[in-house]
Amino acid sequence: MVEAKIPGSWITEIHEIMLSRVADSIYWMNRYLERAENYARFLDVNFNLSLELPPNISEEWKPLVLTTGDWKMYDTLYDKIDKEYVIYFLAFDQNNPNSIYNSIIKARENARAIRPEITKEVWEQINYIYYLVKEGHSKKQWQRSDPRNFFTEIKKGCQLLHGIFDATISRTDGWHFGKIGQLIERADKTSRVLDVKYHMLLPTPEAVGSPFDLLQWTALLKSVSAYDMYRKTNGKLTPIGISEFLILDKVFPRSMLRCLMHAENSLYKITGGSVGYSNIAEKKIGILKSQLEYGDINEIFHSGLHEYLDDFQVKLNEVSKAIFDTFFSIENVKK
Repeated sequence: MVEAKIPGSWITEIHEIMLSRVADSIYWMNRYLERAENYARFLDVNFNLSLELPPNISEEWKPLVLTTGDWKMYDTLYDKIDKEYVIYFLAFDQNNPNSIYNSIIKARENARAIRPEITKEVWEQINYIYYLVKEGHSKKQWQRSDPRNFFTEIKKGCQLLHGIFDATISRTDGWHFGKIGQLIERADKTSRVLDVKYHMLLPTPEAVGSPFDLLQWTALLKSVSAYDMYRKTNGKLTPIGISEFLILDKVFPRSMLRCLMHAENSLYKITGGSVGYSNIAEKKIGILKSQLEYGDINEIFHSGLHEYLDDFQVKLNEVSKAIFDTFFSIENVKK
């Protein structure tokens, strides 16, 4: 009997498709983990802020849903803004694809799909977070008078997992795809929290510098773990100072510019480039990074901060799509 042989070109094509799927899973695993950590931090900070305000102030919870970009869905599912509803929606609601619950489940599904490509330590930690969020759902943590311990455990679990990923995974293309996913998600959430919070916090002239005004701006910085570093480098809390720090700072790890700088570097490590661009993903991220790199905060405020951040989010989505089209789309892999 003559043994059938697969043409070499087919073997190469199958291999490239498999690598593309692995890269896609690592990319999204890290994006979902970053999303879950951000949501946990937003909820924790907002809960702490609510303790400083008069009871039954629901207005403080709507900006949280607006920040995550999930308001349209929330509005279709719930008839009012309520602390318990918002916590459930953002943390546990299975109808919300971006909830902590769904983000962790999707991260674990992606990790399972690439189990041979990740380490035992990474797999064990992602399972720990998975069972943590499942237990929180079964015990209805959103109904607790103080769910902050749950948020803290989610934050710590995700941060530990990112640390394990960095400490145990070789700096191959897979690691770089994971970092790109994490950094794009991080830049997106920093821009969103600044955009929404800035407009919700625009104070009346008499409120500027008041204890409530300072409390709100402090909460904004804490929402992106930026309070300590901002106070160390800038001191006084001002809208323009905070905006410049979160958008244009080159050394703070959660600033929008810093995220793009590192994401671009990982993209070059994957493609072997160093300057210019060899594909649409490198072109899109390079243009967006340059827009921030040569940005001036006074010009940004003059032209409109909201408009600037809205434009950034649109272009960041284009970067994400370009990465998919360049590296993950089966049609393009076959070419």
